[in-house]
Amino acid sequence: MSVEQLIVALVVVAAVGFGVARTVRIIPQATAAIIERLGRYHRTLTPGLNLVVPFIDRIKDMIDLREQVVSFPPQPVITSDNLVVSIDTVIYFQVTNPKAATYEIANFLVGVEQLTVTTLRNVVGGMDLERTLTSREDINTALRGVLDEATGKWGIRVNRVELKAIDPPSSIQDSMEKQMRADRDKRAAVLTAEGQRQAAILQAEGEKQAAVLRARGEAEAAVLRAQAEAEAQAMRAKGQADAIGMVFRAIHEGRPDQHLLAYQYLQTLPEIAKGDANKIWIVPSEMGKVLENLGGLFTPPKSPDV
Repeated sequence: MSVEQLIVALVVVAAVGFGVARTVRIIPQATAAIIERLGRYHRTLTPGLNLVVPFIDRIKDMIDLREQVVSFPPQPVITSDNLVVSIDTVIYFQVTNPKAATYEIANFLVGVEQLTVTTLRNVVGGMDLERTLTSREDINTALRGVLDEATGKWGIRVNRVELKAIDPPSSIQDSMEKQMRADRDKRAAVLTAEGQRQAAILQAEGEKQAAVLRARGEAEAAVLRAQAEAEAQAMRAKGQADAIGMVFRAIHEGRPDQHLLAYQYLQTLPEIAKGDANKIWIVPSEMGKVLENLGGLFTPPKSPDV
């Protein structure tokens, strides 16, 4: 083989190899390739091994079909009460139609960003600052609805919209902090006063219950003492009555005469004289008869013959 033939063979092999390389296209997973034939859309290549016509078909763009997360820089937004707040947004979206994402809009990322900014200004522009700070979920829902509807013709589905931060002006932040601090101090004072009030009520209830219990105990003790005293008096009276009855029965059974009664009367006189208050004696009128009877004790009885 001559040198010229060798060169021709090498050129043919190189051309064939180049043609084969341009004919076979391997598309990665979760990726779509847009193929144009002679400048017009031809088809969309799916993941795997694909064959194209070399020098006639060309890959226009490679589209990522995975869900993408894009964070947009802070955007100044004016609320309904004329305050400027800075809002950071995060968009979660996914390309569902690679052809529409390629031919319906020049740059769908820029389109999503600008649409997010304009929609955010429209939504937040109808809210005051306080509602804006407390209505993140409402803002997210409104943004998602508008974005999903507007980007549908671009072959994009917006899955979720999140507000990372809502930053009011520094002067408003200082005022809000002062207001929050005042509210916290107020709540603390209210809680302290309520605690003191509850403590005073509980203490008063405790003292009341203690006083009631003491009074009840004293009343029950007084009743018990009165009952015990009554029972003691009843027992003493019963004992005295029994003693008097026994003495009365003994006297009647012994049949005492006048001499014995006079002698017993004289024995009780010293008991009457006991005590500091007994300074004056009053001699009863019957004292003479008693002495006569007493004198009869020492006089011998007369014989029947005298």
